Amino acid sequence: MTEIDTAIARLSLGFARLKGIGEADAQDTDEILFDEWDWEVGVGLYGAFREAEARGDQATFDRLGRWYDRQIARGLPPRQVNSTAPMLALACLAERLERADWRALCLDWADWLVNDLPRTEEDGFEHVVKEGRRPGQLWDDTLVMAVLFLAQTGRMSGRDDLVAEAHYQFLVHIRFLADPETGLFFHGWTFEGRHHFARARWARGNAWVSIAIPELFTIAPPQDPVLRRYLQTVLQSQMATVARLQRPDGMVHTLLDDPSGPVEASATAGFGYAALAGLREGLLPPEARIVAERARDAILARIGPDGILADVSDGTPMGDTLAFYNALPNVAAPYGQALGLLFLTELQRS
Repeated sequence: MTEIDTAIARLSLGFARLKGIGEADAQDTDEILFDEWDWEVGVGLYGAFREAEARGDQATFDRLGRWYDRQIARGLPPRQVNSTAPMLALACLAERLERADWRALCLDWADWLVNDLPRTEEDGFEHVVKEGRRPGQLWDDTLVMAVLFLAQTGRMSGRDDLVAEAHYQFLVHIRFLADPETGLFFHGWTFEGRHHFARARWARGNAWVSIAIPELFTIAPPQDPVLRRYLQTVLQSQMATVARLQRPDGMVHTLLDDPSGPVEASATAGFGYAALAGLREGLLPPEARIVAERARDAILARIGPDGILADVSDGTPMGDTLAFYNALPNVAAPYGQALGLLFLTELQRS
C-alpha cells in the first residue's frame, strides 16, 4: 500500500470509530451506526459516497442505502438547511441505484427548498437551522448543505428549473458574502442591519465555497459561458489568496488572515480537495496544485493512530467577534474525516 492508501484506510477506520462506515469499535457490525440526521453526518455520508464511487465499492453503496432506508422508515426530522445536507448523498445514490422512492423523496424535498424555505431579500436561501430561523441571513455553509443537493436532484430528474435555482443561489451568495478586497468570503451576511457580523474570513466557510464551485461543475455544470466564466474567476481569485495565506507546513488558520490564531485541518483538507477538483474541472491554473501538495503533508501528519484527524474545530455558528472563531475547541468530527477522505481520495486518483 502507498502512503496515501494507508492514510485513507486509517481515516476510514477513524470514521468507523465515530460510528460511521465500516467496522464499529466493537468490530461486530458492518453497518452505518449514525443515529442522527444533520449536517455533520451529511458531509460525512457524501464523503463516504464519493470515496466508494472512486473505488467502485458496491458494498458501501449498499450500506449507505440500508442506513437511509432505516432513517426514512423511522421518520425524518423537520426540513431546514442543515437537515438537507444528508439529502445530497441520497440523491447521488438514488441516481446510481435507480430507486424510484428515493428519487420521489429528493424531488419533494427539492420542491420544498424552492417553494417553502424562507427567503432573504433578493431571493437567497435563508440559513434556517434546527435552532430556528435566521431572518435575513446568508451563510456560506448553505452552498454545500443545501444548494448542491438541489443541483444534483435537478440533474438526476431532468428538472432544469431546479438546476437554474441552484445556479442562482451561487450567484446571490457570492454577491453578498464575497470580500472584493481579498478574494475570500465572509462567513455570513444579514440584511437586518446589512453587515457581515464579525467580518470573519473563516477558513472552513471559505473551504465550503471553494469545494462547492468545482463540485457544482461536476454535478450540474453551467451551460451559460458567462456563468461558467464568472464562477471560474471567483474560484481562481479565492484560491490564489488561499495559496498566499497557507503556511509553509501546509496548514491554514481558523481565520485565514489571522496568523496568530489556531490552525484548522478540515479547512486545510477542503482547500486541498478544491485545488485538485478545480484542476480536474479545468477551472484552476496548474500552479494551484501547490495548495494540495502542501496540504498533503499537513493532513498526513495529523491522522492519529486511531485514524482521527486532529486540529478539526467544532461546528461553528455565526460569530459576532473574531475572538469567537479563534476560541473554538477542537473535536473529533465526521466532517473532518469526510473532508480528509475527499481530499486524499482525489489526491490518489489525480
